[in-house]
Amino acid sequence: MENKLEQIVKALQEKFAVQGEEFRGEAHVFVRAEQIVEVLTWLRDQRNFELLSAMTAVDYWPQEEPRFHVVYQLTSVTNNLSLMLRVPVSGSQPEVPTASGVFGNANWREREIIDMFGVRFAGHPDPRRILMPPDWEGHPLRKDYPLGYEEPQFTFNYEEIDLRKPYAKE
Repeated sequence: MENKLEQIVKALQEKFAVQGEEFRGEAHVFVRAEQIVEVLTWLRDQRNFELLSAMTAVDYWPQEEPRFHVVYQLTSVTNNLSLMLRVPVSGSQPEVPTASGVFGNANWREREIIDMFGVRFAGHPDPRRILMPPDWEGHPLRKDYPLGYEEPQFTFNYEEIDLRKPYAKE
């Protein structure tokens, strides 16, 4: 980990009691959900992380506690640094405070996570679906979402699948 980034992670650990780790040269900081807005604001204002370059979620199903991690990728263009924040979220009540007041582009990224994973963002100004139709049921990027696909037919399983195919009756 770069020296500047190591100092920032240590400062985060002292100020917010977060956990930090290094994985393949990247700094990962684990933040509690109730602290995320304060941590993002501090990183933006005090450490020049002026860009929320990516935001997504990860589903660890069948694990329930925590089932999800909401991932924030921050970039300091000024200092040429990148930092990943991970917020563990329960599977029973997946909710994180909104970061749209800190970074404007979090609005759309949070809507994608609401739509695809079902993680809610408390205080979000417009939590409507953005990628799927409004009447769509479920969240397609959850690991327990039914796929509903047809098994591909190969030479080794041709007869087995052919018997199950619904052919038109003559």
